[in-house]
Amino acid sequence: MIGAGLDFLVLDRAQEQVFQQAQRVATNWLGSFQPGSTPPRPIPKTRINLLQLIDSHGRVVVASAAAAGRSALSTVMPPVDDRIQDDTQCFPQGGCVMLSAVRLSPIETRELWRGVPHFVYAGMTEPPILATYRLEILTGAGILLTTGLVAGGNWWVGGRSLRPVAAIRATMEEITVSDLSLRVPEPSGRTEYALLARTANQTLARLEEAVKQQRRFASTTSHELRTPLTGLHTRLEEAVLYPDDVDPHETIREALSITRRLETIVDDLLVLARLRAGDAVAHEPIDLGALVTEEAGAQMGGVPVHVHVDRDVTVQGNRIQLIRVFDNLLANARRHADTRIEATAERAAGQAVVTVTDDGDGIAPQDRERVFERFVRLDAGRRREPGGSGLGLAISRDIAHAHNGTLRVEDSPRGARFVLRLPLMDATGRPPIGEASPGAFHVVDEGQTPAWRI
Repeated sequence: MIGAGLDFLVLDRAQEQVFQQAQRVATNWLGSFQPGSTPPRPIPKTRINLLQLIDSHGRVVVASAAAAGRSALSTVMPPVDDRIQDDTQCFPQGGCVMLSAVRLSPIETRELWRGVPHFVYAGMTEPPILATYRLEILTGAGILLTTGLVAGGNWWVGGRSLRPVAAIRATMEEITVSDLSLRVPEPSGRTEYALLARTANQTLARLEEAVKQQRRFASTTSHELRTPLTGLHTRLEEAVLYPDDVDPHETIREALSITRRLETIVDDLLVLARLRAGDAVAHEPIDLGALVTEEAGAQMGGVPVHVHVDRDVTVQGNRIQLIRVFDNLLANARRHADTRIEATAERAAGQAVVTVTDDGDGIAPQDRERVFERFVRLDAGRRREPGGSGLGLAISRDIAHAHNGTLRVEDSPRGARFVLRLPLMDATGRPPIGEASPGAFHVVDEGQTPAWRI
């Protein structure tokens, strides 16, 4: 279509130029005619070299040197109301002539030839560009060449552009679950391929870290489960091999104790797995102040717990999970406290902040993140409660993350201070408009009915 359009424009323009020039030459020659004298013989100075003056019978009256001896170039005789007409005349012996036929005006006809119509033919042999198919052939060859160059260029550019994708695909094929350390090559710049490669590498890095954590978890879990199972197996084997030396009742009690520890570990593992899998749980508005107060008051005996809460510390969350977090923090504080535990629930900077602080030996700064790892128990914790699963704080942190919050160990003048931060909402689930007037509630658990003071 481009080639045909180009050919049409070129041919139309060439034809138009020939006819315009022929009309101009014919008009100039007509201007040289004088009444009462023979029309002068034209002397062409342009490529329009075929000029003839024709009478009404088609006879040649005067002609240029190039048209001398030739019959009338055309049979076209324009009427009075359309005095100029263009024509292309082809001859049997070969060749074509492009010309403009001009009819003399009635005044000129009357003064020069007493009203007998006369006509002027001005033209030239049809140019090769119009007489042959050279232009079409050249245009077609040019279109084919251009198409080939464009197709070759696109193929080269496309191949070069897709080369990074091929490299990414080849590398991805080599990556297996047993070896996730490979990374795809990253092209330079900010192209889509470069962004794709960086995203793929980031995904591979996260996947590798997840697999490493899974392997560490499987290894640690196997170790933690093997220890009580080995102890259980040893106790039962002793009872079978030495029935006279082993008290069966004592063996059963110890087996039950070990079984309870195994059950605790398995339950905590299931909870941890559900949290890591992101299982959906129902959320509802929860007053953390009331929750902390109720849970602290429900745990009788042991180190007293002093509670301080603000009014309307409301969050959107799962009540059972948040109770488990606070109970884990409170149980951890009871293991390490000497004489006192403080629990607070307050509003701060658009967040609900729950703290549990004991007056024990505290946690060294280098261990403050380790305590949230699975099955990690510091030496003091093992001595105080050797039967724990070591998953309580890990579960608590995962619950905090599931509620878009955080759980950390922060500085405290004495002992350990665990801080839970959650997004603060009002009872309707919308962000709070203003702070409520705080009120202070204190619960002191000294093994008796808790006393409430405002």
